Amino acid sequence: MTKGNSTKITDELYRYVLDHNPPLDEVQRGLVATTYEKFPDVAGMQSAEEQGPLLAFLVRLTGARHIVEIGTFTGFSTLSMAQALPADGRIVACDVSREWTAYGREAWEAAGVADRIDLRIAPALETLRAMPLEPHVDMAYVDADKESQIAYWEELVPRLRPGGLIVTDNTLFHGTVLDEAATGSAAGVRAYNEHVAADTRMESVLLAISDGLTLSRKR
Repeated sequence: MTKGNSTKITDELYRYVLDHNPPLDEVQRGLVATTYEKFPDVAGMQSAEEQGPLLAFLVRLTGARHIVEIGTFTGFSTLSMAQALPADGRIVACDVSREWTAYGREAWEAAGVADRIDLRIAPALETLRAMPLEPHVDMAYVDADKESQIAYWEELVPRLRPGGLIVTDNTLFHGTVLDEAATGSAAGVRAYNEHVAADTRMESVLLAISDGLTLSRKR
């Protein structure tokens, strides 16, 4: 099987991509820089720079007003989606770290969108299970612990409106999804990808964006 028309992304070509996407604003750029400064060992957990404009685009494309985010970290993805919401839109942002999300809170305030973000410091499954079961979520972004992704999926899908979207990050997981003997997070991502592909309630595409991004639409 060939790779078709796949293009190898060099550093120069990646810079070209960023230069031809909507630019990050001052608050977004500051948050990205702060994340790498304060948390250099785990800064890779931050959504890739090109994913900010993409998430904002998807919010506008779907007309989302109620978003759930699983895994907020320092809040770059949250900020990008909140900026694309209408004034009465809301994001329920789930994370377990007050330290990481404190930087997000500062950025959300600076960007004037803090009133659109409901940060829940608790295990995400607890937050999801406390939500009404009827379909009311327009969009979800999943970027958290990989071993729990199937559980997140099973809580989100019934709560997702028809036509609603789940966006899942890291679905290639640095290429380790090819390893049939994978354990830990890599095994979790492999199992999640199989689960998503087999779920007839949804239609999904796995894209080679950054570390892999899967878009899943409820039928």
